Amino acid sequence: MMNAKFTGALLAGTMLAGAGAAQDLEEVTLQLKWVTQAQFAGYYVALENGYYEEAGLDVTIRPGGPDIAPPQVIAGGGADVIVEWMPAALAARENGLPLVNIAQPFERSGMMLTCLEETGIEEPEDFRGRTLGVWFFGNEYPFLSWMSQLGIPTDGGEDGVEVLRQGFNVDPLLQRQADCISVMTYNEYWQIIDAGISDDELVTFKYEDQGVATLEDGLWVMEEDLEDPDFVDRMARFVDASMRGWEYAAANPEEAGEIVIAYDQTGAQQLHHQVRMTEEIALLLGDDPVLDPADFERTVESLLSGGSDPVITEHPGDAAWTHEVTDQLQQMD
Repeated sequence: MMNAKFTGALLAGTMLAGAGAAQDLEEVTLQLKWVTQAQFAGYYVALENGYYEEAGLDVTIRPGGPDIAPPQVIAGGGADVIVEWMPAALAARENGLPLVNIAQPFERSGMMLTCLEETGIEEPEDFRGRTLGVWFFGNEYPFLSWMSQLGIPTDGGEDGVEVLRQGFNVDPLLQRQADCISVMTYNEYWQIIDAGISDDELVTFKYEDQGVATLEDGLWVMEEDLEDPDFVDRMARFVDASMRGWEYAAANPEEAGEIVIAYDQTGAQQLHHQVRMTEEIALLLGDDPVLDPADFERTVESLLSGGSDPVITEHPGDAAWTHEVTDQLQQMD
């Protein structure tokens, strides 16, 4: 959970900045990694509770989806800042898109591989010869890195695994199309439980426990934009207001769930699931939005150790992240 002292200390400076801009709000467009859900509750709470407006910002939140890649959106000028997992962002950077991490609200990974106990899978070596459901659209990178480290081929065969391109649902497990599927601690895992499968009928492998956890849901911008002091100031106010939203959401999951539901235009989300998701998300948040360089290095090491097919082939260097924005937050105090 966030450090209330950190967030509270920044509030005074943020509100002063907001007061001066109250008559002329500066626009910020945020592109989410996925659809409107409690994975992004902090941003919706900040919008609904007026934290962005107090910071002098007019924020537009753009939901993601299966056909929306945040790096492509920001590359095309459709967003000022994106929520993206570090593996996908660093892969995009190596491919020529100069993304930079400016803040890391999520300190821990929620990614898991969940298997039916009836399959007999007890440890990662038991994956050989099995069918595993894997998300793509940038979410496959941690999995591929893990398999490479284990020396397990991903092109099938008795010694390898058959990779099922999993949709963003749990159907392959429920319909026995896959022995294991990708889930998040705060979302798909509970969809399996809600479908009537008890937790003692499942075997879960947390990426954190396997030593291959990579950072998720960081805030990324284009490198060239950071050359503009006004943009850095705008991002500092955006990050501060967002963290206020996350702190409120963690402390008030029921209300946060209702806010998410209100902004969901699809009508597909259920309140009880969004409330539970908010509670689980709170367990992944750091004490503050400052990226820990050690966590960055851990992620990079995992991505580089992919055998003959690593996620990235070279260390991205310190230019892939900056404390310039979060340092400015502390200077506001």
